[in-house]
Amino acid sequence: MNRLGPGQFERIAKALADPRRFEMLSAIAGKDEVACRHLVERFPVAQATVSHHLKELLVAGLVDERQEAQAKFYRLRRDVLDAYQNELRRRLSMV
Repeated sequence: MNRLGPGQFERIAKALADPRRFEMLSAIAGKDEVACRHLVERFPVAQATVSHHLKELLVAGLVDERQEAQAKFYRLRRDVLDAYQNELRRRLSMV
């Protein structure tokens, strides 16, 4: 079973707390891989804002990034999401 690194639970919780970021992660999760340009086209915010949200998801460990020439592609890290869900269940059962 995959475990979260130190502070990663909190980083993921913070990343998922933003509605736009959660929506972007949902869009990524629905595909094998999503190009950044497709997210820019889909969401009515500036490219810099999309890039910021993607960086936060990347830092939290929720997505992987792959670069091909000038294009960047993102993929959900299901193992990390599963580990987060398991840790959330564990913490809530302690309440």
